[in-house]
Amino acid sequence: MSDATQVDKFVYNFVMEDVLKGLFIHVPPGYVACVYDLGRGVLKKVLLPGLHLKIPFWQRAKLFNVQTLEYGISHEFNPQHEFALGDVPISAATQDGQHVLIEGTILLRLDINYVPQIWQTIGEDFVQKIVRPTIQSRVRMIASRYSLQDIVSNRRDVVEMAIKNELVEIFTERGIIVENVLLSEIHKVKPPAEKND
Repeated sequence: MSDATQVDKFVYNFVMEDVLKGLFIHVPPGYVACVYDLGRGVLKKVLLPGLHLKIPFWQRAKLFNVQTLEYGISHEFNPQHEFALGDVPISAATQDGQHVLIEGTILLRLDINYVPQIWQTIGEDFVQKIVRPTIQSRVRMIASRYSLQDIVSNRRDVVEMAIKNELVEIFTERGIIVENVLLSEIHKVKPPAEKND
């Protein structure tokens, strides 16, 4: 292959891969895109599903999932994946002094109108910065207001609603919509001090 042919191939690849592909943003269903512009920062306009144009080298697009997401709290969650959506069972103390591990599912989604603000102020790792610590804190706080019997059977729906209301109050202003809180398993465990005996 001659030097001229190699140069032509390099130029062709550059134009096809870096310039033409850099012109377009493909946003699939269930997602929106935010654009970071080198001159203006994160743009406030959200790009909805479809094909959009952007300025190659000057603008960068980031896709965000705006579908309903399951935040699973269970033993199956791997805490080594800190960016994953979920958590290990949450330990809490009930009003009557019982220690429990709480498992369940919280249904969340991003508010389309807040996505640029989330990217600008929190970043892509909003799950580990905001979602996980808030859920842990609020589940523990609500569990401390009810007896073990209330949480396990009698008033489980009231406990779920109380957790949801607490999360809605905190997450709404941050652009995260809480759709539902579903508790699945509550296990009574020994208090931390008794585990070493």
